[in-house]
Amino acid sequence: MTEAVSKYRIAGLVVAVLIFIIDQFTKYMVMFPLDLKAKGQIELLPFFNLTWAENYGVSMGFLTASTDFQRWALVALTGLIAVAVLIWMWREKAKWDIIALSFVLGGAMGNILDRARLGYVADFADLHIGDFRPFLIFNVADACISIGVVILLARALFIREKPDQDNIQLGDS
Repeated sequence: MTEAVSKYRIAGLVVAVLIFIIDQFTKYMVMFPLDLKAKGQIELLPFFNLTWAENYGVSMGFLTASTDFQRWALVALTGLIAVAVLIWMWREKAKWDIIALSFVLGGAMGNILDRARLGYVADFADLHIGDFRPFLIFNVADACISIGVVILLARALFIREKPDQDNIQLGDS
């Protein structure tokens, strides 16, 4: 492994941990100092509210866990996915893919901790235009996962790299 590849992988881990910390901090703020669960909703801007939501499933309510067994099965499944993302990130050579995967990993860790600790994922960010809500209520972890996936998809579908442009070439060993 070259020094440059190692540096990007370590940076990716740092980004994932920072995203995890920011996600947990924002959830703490809305749950405790703001007491959003009791208030239900706080209007901040004409297009953005803090709205309490407990997500017992995964993306868009799929795989809703209604029993303790389902909850822990979902924790295990998402944990395995996070491990797969970590392995992929560690093997990846393209720095932008490493960054994108770190967003996915950091967000996944935040939501996994919520599900294990609370039994649900705490969501609160509510973007809207009047009564039209183009997104479900989400959190920092969800946003980071989505950003990471969009970067990976955009790079896979639209960006063709020249050799040595973005991929770090491993030297002959």
